[in-house]
Amino acid sequence: MADLVYKELSYEIVGVLYEVYKELGGGYQEKYYQRAINLKLKKKNFRFREQICIGIKIENENIGKYFLDFLIEDKIILEIKAAPKFYARDIKQVLGYLQSTNLNLGILASFGRNGLFYKRILKGKIK
Repeated sequence: MADLVYKELSYEIVGVLYEVYKELGGGYQEKYYQRAINLKLKKKNFRFREQICIGIKIENENIGKYFLDFLIEDKIILEIKAAPKFYARDIKQVLGYLQSTNLNLGILASFGRNGLFYKRILKGKIK
């Protein structure tokens, strides 16, 4: 456990996710979870930005863009879903975000009818 990237910060973020799930439960659209997370992060005085446009470049040419759900403390990407499970595309999406931003940690969270679940995703690895 000593080698966890941003251990305390990611623990606090996951706590926010559980607070949101405890209050809302499952079954809502992703946008409502996003709004609830925004409120909780503000209340806890996190420094964050949401729906950040990140360009995808090759040879200094823009070839596309991503929109991050949340960037917290300029360290951790938080991507949220409202689905019963993670799909390979969800994990690849976060890995792409990490590659494009040169950050090391993303948290993929899903609010499903049967609970909240999450994965810590390290650049190049899944934890």
